[in-house]
Amino acid sequence: MSSLTTHILDLTHGTPAHNVEIHLSQVNNNHLTLLSSAVTNEDGRLPEPLLSEEEMKAGEYELLFHIGDYFRNKEVQDDDPRFLDKVSVRFGISDPSSHYHVPLLVSPWGYQVYRGS
Repeated sequence: MSSLTTHILDLTHGTPAHNVEIHLSQVNNNHLTLLSSAVTNEDGRLPEPLLSEEEMKAGEYELLFHIGDYFRNKEVQDDDPRFLDKVSVRFGISDPSSHYHVPLLVSPWGYQVYRGS
């Protein structure tokens, strides 16, 4: 079943990152069209896919993770401005019949993203 999902792992605490706002946008000629917004649960995941099987279309997309607020609430980093406030990940969907999973591993000072399974 095709869909777009994500999850966030907090590398500073070694736990899933809960209560993080995520925005999904479609990118057309560097113009963003907001498709959906969601907030991670206790497992660092979303209750529903960001794109369902019916919504999957080939194209360029952006996930915007609001991790600055998350780390401020955890009292990890209170710098102003924060080193990382929002993490933007642009990626392409070339095969809408496939499942795309885009995990974010994050700390206040760095992140890694990859195509998961």
